[in-house]
Amino acid sequence: MTSDDLIAIALGMPEARESAHFGKRDFRVGEKIFMSLPQAGRAVLKLTPGQQAMVVETDPGLCAPVPGGWGLKGWTSVYFDGADDERVRDLIGTAWRNVAPKKLVAASLS
Repeated sequence: MTSDDLIAIALGMPEARESAHFGKRDFRVGEKIFMSLPQAGRAVLKLTPGQQAMVVETDPGLCAPVPGGWGLKGWTSVYFDGADDERVRDLIGTAWRNVAPKKLVAASLS
């Protein structure tokens, strides 16, 4: 996968838009960030702590908690170079659902 692939997936989520946070590209629904691209080959996704624990265990080379307090809140690094496209797409969808309004999530599932 490439950064362009991730950008296309993120912007394909309902009502997603691109913005910037601390000079880095991010992707939001409303004002809430669900993904950022802080450096080449790495994305950061907004997962819950439980989701993070699961993906770190099941995908140890793909995912790792962001260091410090952000990681404790569920922010998770995804090292996407050479990663399975469907797995990364699923993780981005999970991050989007975590921050999107419930009505929007429900509408996207129907």
